[in-house]
Amino acid sequence: MQVLAERLYHVYNQGNNQEIIFHTKDDYVQFLRHVREKVLPHCEIVAYCLMPNHFHFLINTTQKSIEPVKLGQLTSTVLNNGFRLLLSGYANEFNKKYHRTGSLFRQKTKFKNLESDGEKPSNNYPFVCFHYIHQNPFVANLCPKIEDWEFSSFGDYLGLRSGTLVSKQPAFDLIGIQQDSFYQESYQVISEAKIKYLYD
Repeated sequence: MQVLAERLYHVYNQGNNQEIIFHTKDDYVQFLRHVREKVLPHCEIVAYCLMPNHFHFLINTTQKSIEPVKLGQLTSTVLNNGFRLLLSGYANEFNKKYHRTGSLFRQKTKFKNLESDGEKPSNNYPFVCFHYIHQNPFVANLCPKIEDWEFSSFGDYLGLRSGTLVSKQPAFDLIGIQQDSFYQESYQVISEAKIKYLYD
């Protein structure tokens, strides 16, 4: 799909046939290394969460994100190609490590534009998406508290670590996240209707 500059996107994909894509902590860490190399140079990562069989990113695109890149006869953007390289690189290592063959991820990574008109929508889907991403492991009963899940950006916002993968300023400036109310808002129940909008 065509990616526009200066927009907030929900980017997601999952294991082929909902297969597990992260078996160990090392798998999660290796995937994030690829994210840093292949994706981070082309956008701002506002939030993320890696789950055992899928992943979510909330990204803010820039002019750099939409620079064209030729892939044979096709033209893509450096951001789309960055996600392609992320998944292919990780899948190759995963297949070797676990002695498997074939595709690991669903064929297409989805990019859901949360700001179709370039303005912050009144229903503030970027705000909803930000909290939805962090709630994933908690809602799935993978952890007793959101902050207990190691493989999301929640710890960065809570001040439990000072990582360099996430750009927090867009969350404050573009999404309306407030540091003093962030934790309480993180546990608010999100309606199914709003969640449905976050997906294509």
